[in-house]
Amino acid sequence: MTEARIQVFKKMLAVEPGNTTVRFGLANELIKLERWAEAVQELQTYLSQTDDQGNAYGKLALALERLGKNEEAKLAYQEGVSAANRHGHPGMAQDFEMALADLL
Repeated sequence: MTEARIQVFKKMLAVEPGNTTVRFGLANELIKLERWAEAVQELQTYLSQTDDQGNAYGKLALALERLGKNEEAKLAYQEGVSAANRHGHPGMAQDFEMALADLL
């Protein structure tokens, strides 16, 4: 089912590459299948297109961690803390700070 959803999302993005909702959905499906490198690519594109409230940074950090890219994951968590605080999500910011501490 998830692979079929991935193909639907990709078809939608081929028509409308700037659709951030679809791109975020694609990234989530890739994460479910542990296709970390592809998820990183989609999340980075998503984050370049929109002002995320923090959630995507956490997903990006997770994917980067799974790829063994801890330094990049730290940066994603730090950006996630900033985004979460900027959008009034202190609990999310705190979660990212704890995850960041675990990487140090």
